[in-house]
Amino acid sequence: MTTGVWALLGAVALVAVIAVALRLRDGRVRAARPVAALPAPVRDLLDGRTPVTLVQLSTEFCATCRQTRSLLEDLAGRTEGLRHVELDVTDLPDVAAELGVLRAPTTLALTPAGAELLRVGGIPKPDPLMAALRPHLPGPFG
Repeated sequence: MTTGVWALLGAVALVAVIAVALRLRDGRVRAARPVAALPAPVRDLLDGRTPVTLVQLSTEFCATCRQTRSLLEDLAGRTEGLRHVELDVTDLPDVAAELGVLRAPTTLALTPAGAELLRVGGIPKPDPLMAALRPHLPGPFG
């Protein structure tokens, strides 16, 4: 085999490893990032009467945002103390940068005071997300 073939096989293997790694990270619940102050467009979405607000940061061209919206609306609709809102950051890159968001969708779970509880990049996995939120919710979940 020539050097070119080996280089091609190496490149294909590297791409496959990166694809698997990204796939494993997608939808994983991660610890909150400390933010000095929430940007105003995000702060304006919070409701002081709801213990947890899921803020979905989306973009106009996001392929998986619609699926994420559907999943989060369903969870919020059947979970007391949980609310879902969506913010399109297509024209608000400064908001995404302030929050350290590098991909859409990214979902932030926030308290009424604006403290970040957790974040999820990509389409959330419902069971791990609800398990992470349970301590912050009222009723049988809290």
